Amino acid sequence: MRQSLRRRYSIPIIAAASMGLVLTGCTSGGSGGGEGPGDVGEADGTVTILGTIIDTEAELLEESWADWEEENDIDIVYEGTQEFEDIIGTRAQAGDTPDLAITPQPGLVSDLARRDYLQPAPEGVADNVAEYWSEDWAAYGTTDGTLYGAPLMASVKGFIWYSPTTFAENGWEVPTTWDELMTLNETIAASGTKPWCAGFGSDAATGWPGTDWIEDLVLRQAGPDVYDEWVANEIPFTDPQIQSAFDAVGDILLNEEYVNAGIGGVESINSTPFGPDIATAVVDGRCPMTHQASFFDGFLSDAGGTVAEDGDVWAFLTPGEEAGASAVTGGGEIVAAFSNDEDTIKVQEYLSSPEWANSRVSLGGVISANNGLDPENASSAILQQAITILQDPETTFRFDASDLMPGAVGAGTFWSGMVDWINGTPTEDVLSSIEAGWPSE
Repeated sequence: MRQSLRRRYSIPIIAAASMGLVLTGCTSGGSGGGEGPGDVGEADGTVTILGTIIDTEAELLEESWADWEEENDIDIVYEGTQEFEDIIGTRAQAGDTPDLAITPQPGLVSDLARRDYLQPAPEGVADNVAEYWSEDWAAYGTTDGTLYGAPLMASVKGFIWYSPTTFAENGWEVPTTWDELMTLNETIAASGTKPWCAGFGSDAATGWPGTDWIEDLVLRQAGPDVYDEWVANEIPFTDPQIQSAFDAVGDILLNEEYVNAGIGGVESINSTPFGPDIATAVVDGRCPMTHQASFFDGFLSDAGGTVAEDGDVWAFLTPGEEAGASAVTGGGEIVAAFSNDEDTIKVQEYLSSPEWANSRVSLGGVISANNGLDPENASSAILQQAITILQDPETTFRFDASDLMPGAVGAGTFWSGMVDWINGTPTEDVLSSIEAGWPSE
C-alpha cells in the first residue's frame, strides 16, 4: 500500500522522454472507443479507467464509487498498473485507450492533449474545477488554455516529522524560520544527537526524496515565479538561485554531525529506504527529525507510532526565510478523458465533485485539495491539517517540480544527480549533469 503511495505522489515518470518516442509521428483522433476529440461516442454502461493506484488503495478507490455506480447504473472498470507510464503511450498510439486515465503527471496530460488524444473537459467538469479547485490546481489540468482534466487526490510535501515529547523534554522549540531551524540543528547536535535521518533509497527510483528537499528550498527561498521558470528550464539548474537551494539542503544532508541519526553517516542516505526504516527510527526515538510528505503518516502508523500533536510523532512544515510563509509543494493526480460518451462524462464529473472527494477521504489514508471536502473526514489529524493548508486561499501551491519536468530530467538526471551529490560529487558538477539531461527541444 505504501509503495503505491510513493509511486503516486512522488515519482515523476519517464513519460515526457519515452512518450516523445512512443508518440512521434502519431496522428490525432486515437481515443477510447474510436472517437476523436469533440466527437460524442455511444454509451454502453461501462467506463474503463487506467491508473497507477494499486493494491489496497485500488480497493479503496473502487469502494469510493461503488454506491454511485449502482445508483447511476454505470459499471466502472478500474485497472491499476505500475507500468502505466509505458502502457498509456503505446495504447494511445494503437487507439486502445481507456475511457479515463488517472495520472500523477500533469506533463503527461499536456503531452497527450497536444497530440489530440484527449477530450477537452466537459462543461460539468469545468464547472466543478472552477468552483472547487484553486487556480493553481486548475492550471495543472490545462494545456494551451484548454482544460483537459480535473484534479483528484493530493499530498502536501515538505513536512518535518518530530517527537513532541522529545522536543518538550529537551526544551527544543518548533522553528518558524529557516534560520531558527539551523539553530535547532546546532542545539540538537551539541546534545550529542544527530538531528536528522534521511533515506533516498527507492529501488530504481533512488534519489527522489532528495528532489523534494530541493523543490521546497527553491520555492521558499526564491519564490513561486523562479520555481515556475526553473520547471520550464527558463532558469537552468546551474543558475545561482538553484545552487543556493542545494547549498541550503547540503548544510543539513551533507553534514556528518547532522545525519544520519540512528542509522549511519551521510553515505548511508542513498542506501536507506525512504519509508519503513526511517519511520521506525522516528517512532523509536533514534531520529529527532525527518523530511517527508503527508503520506508518511501511514508509514509512522505502520511502525507503531501515534501521529498527533500530543502523540508519538507530529509535524511542521519546512519553514521559509520568514515566519508564516504559505508556500507548499505537493503532488496529486489529474483525471483526463480519451472518450466522450455520456457515461464517461458522468463519471468524470463525479470524480471532480466534492461528493466523491468526501467519499474517498472518509475511507482513510488520502486527502484532496477539493474545496468542498470536509477536513473532518480525513483519517488522521495531520491529514486534516494538510487539507486545511490546501484549502487555504492564502496558500501558494506548486506541484512537485520533477513531476512537471521532462522525464529525462525529472525521473532521470535529477534523481541520479541527487545520488551523486550525496556520494560526494561537487554541487557544480551535479548541477551541470542534471541540466545536461534536459531535452534540446
